[in-house]
Amino acid sequence: MENQVTIKELYTLEETLAKPLLEGLTYPWEALPKIGEFIKELGKTLPEDIYEQREENVWIAKSAVIYPNNYITGPCIIGERTEVRPGAFIRGNALVGNDCVVGNSTELKNVILFNHVQVPHYNYVGDSVLGFYSHMGAGSITSNVKADKTLVHVKGEGYDIDTGLKKFGAMLGDHVEIGCNSVLNPGSVICQDSNVYPVSMVRGVVPAHSIYKAKDSIVPKQN
Repeated sequence: MENQVTIKELYTLEETLAKPLLEGLTYPWEALPKIGEFIKELGKTLPEDIYEQREENVWIAKSAVIYPNNYITGPCIIGERTEVRPGAFIRGNALVGNDCVVGNSTELKNVILFNHVQVPHYNYVGDSVLGFYSHMGAGSITSNVKADKTLVHVKGEGYDIDTGLKKFGAMLGDHVEIGCNSVLNPGSVICQDSNVYPVSMVRGVVPAHSIYKAKDSIVPKQN
């Protein structure tokens, strides 16, 4: 059913500064072309006792820990108590929430990271939305452009949604765990509270409360 990939089903909007952007949309990927301009306008309204503007269109919470030897370009907002570790490369259009970890050699581009997201080791996250308390294991990446450069579709059981986008990484719902060295192919949607086994190649939609072991082996989580 198509409603499983809607913003309403995937995310807790109270856990991101992007709530005003997302609550007016149906699907999370509809936000991707809007992230940069949204950050520019939001940055102007951030409380100066909590955030400081480090350079043009870059706002960083005073409580964030920004280690040396990284690169951050705007538009970008980095939330409270978030760590940006050495070697991180934030390429712009990045809205990073509170209590997040952006790790060594991790690259972000055109993303929304909800609060408590961890991308801590050698991750590439591009054109993606990562929900509350989602985590990507070491070396896992989002592949955001198809090899034939055609538009990305989101394909689930009984539906095929043309997103109209050439660049689309992955949509991770709240409390999603991605195993180490996994590849999330363009148009992947991992629904709430699901796990992906390490060294997986994922395409399409993984239902909520599931474990993705392989393409033909997706099983419900046991309570």
